[in-house]
Amino acid sequence: MLHLHNFMRWLVLLTGIWALVRTLPMLSGKRPVLNSDRKAGLFFMISCDIQLLLGLYLYFSRGWATQLGNGGVMGNAGMRFWTVEHSVGMLLAILLAHIGYASLKRGVGKRAGIMFLFSLLIILLTIPWPFREVIGRGLFPGA
Repeated sequence: MLHLHNFMRWLVLLTGIWALVRTLPMLSGKRPVLNSDRKAGLFFMISCDIQLLLGLYLYFSRGWATQLGNGGVMGNAGMRFWTVEHSVGMLLAILLAHIGYASLKRGVGKRAGIMFLFSLLIILLTIPWPFREVIGRGLFPGA
């Protein structure tokens, strides 16, 4: 399941970039929301939701949820990242993706673009990239 979650990060990033690129012209407020913009936002939101379900399974099956009750979580960088930083960051990013898609449905492309931008930034900041000490993971499953 961890390999699938690792693989899905790329789908989330690609669909997020697609949604952001589709909404960038709307930031000036001069272009209306098109159906293709809504589709890009929908795929980003769906990929985030699938990633969330995989992440929740990992969070509870690996025991990270039970670690919060222990006092040493905040003092350990690795445990703090998985139990708090990664989880809260990704939940916030998914919430912003949902707000962005809802904005597209209402025809408010400027707000959608801003939400997708912040969502992607949070995702990029809370991914356990290989260069991050203690928490780094490979770029691809099994790496």
